[in-house]
Amino acid sequence: MLLGKKNIIGLDLGSRYLKIAQLNSGKEGYELALFSMLPIERDIIGDGLVLDQAKLVDSLKGLIDQAGIKKADAVIGLSGHSSVITKLIKVPLITEEELSLNIKYEAEQYIPFDIKDVNIDFEILNPESDEEGMMDVMLVAVKKSVMSDYVDVIQLAGLSPIVVDVDSFAIGNVYETNYGIPDKKNVALVNIGASKTNINILRKGQPVFMRDSAIGSNYHTEALERTLNISRDSAERVKLGEAVEGISPESAREIINGASDEIYAEIYRSFEYFRSNVGDEDINSIVLSGGATLIKGFAHLMSERLGIPVEVADVFKKIKVSEKVAPVVRDIAPIAAVVIGLAMRRAGDRQ
Repeated sequence: MLLGKKNIIGLDLGSRYLKIAQLNSGKEGYELALFSMLPIERDIIGDGLVLDQAKLVDSLKGLIDQAGIKKADAVIGLSGHSSVITKLIKVPLITEEELSLNIKYEAEQYIPFDIKDVNIDFEILNPESDEEGMMDVMLVAVKKSVMSDYVDVIQLAGLSPIVVDVDSFAIGNVYETNYGIPDKKNVALVNIGASKTNINILRKGQPVFMRDSAIGSNYHTEALERTLNISRDSAERVKLGEAVEGISPESAREIINGASDEIYAEIYRSFEYFRSNVGDEDINSIVLSGGATLIKGFAHLMSERLGIPVEVADVFKKIKVSEKVAPVVRDIAPIAAVVIGLAMRRAGDRQ
């Protein structure tokens, strides 16, 4: 279907796939009206950075044509440990307006970049923390150069970028929509894509810890390529459980599990950092999304290794899916978490 100028789409630009989604909203909640995805070449995007603008623009134009989009406003998400910084900080109890005026001065002590080189935003998590006269604030800083690169790509592809979000916030939006707000539990939302992992830990529904790691399910693919001496395409097929001539499922499984252990170890380190810096608290459950969920046994092994219950995200638990789109997303729903969260945003929203 052709979308008019006033329609808003979520746009997830990953290193393996580009994804577009559009949601209709009404009294009964959201309905997924449009979803499309397109694989892209290696080394077009890496660690959240645009590495080849021309190829990315061409690929995005291909996705737009594939989706049947004429014009649309786009919400995009950014992540990457080298370009996006999120940190829970404590500041004196002041109004949101006062904090807006002072946030750059507060941020300078936490941001490892020149403050002139970043765009800064924040969310007040509660009006007052346990520490008298202080409040919790989630600080977000994004390198201006990185944001500009993505905005340029969107515009060159013929779309109008209206909101730049953070991927970890997007998966938080999806979780809250589908699961509500837990009263007491600490829930870790873990989204494992091809080349990165986004972690968003919620305490009573509020984000208190976010971290991006430059490790993802490409780790499985590269291990299979290297150990079995096969092509990348064959490695991708083996990773997803497809039969490839000359490759035994048992040997492939051993390699996949070994690569998975490296990913789990990185996630464990993030959890330990959370416990030591945010609060000496247990993580009660993990909700997993992203391409790694499509690897057989990955979620179960993750639960065993980390000693925490792991649930694969039910992205459409409370989001209706139109009959036209259902066949496209039925088997790959968990990899749509970020783009669905982005599609929920509207111009003027605050986190």
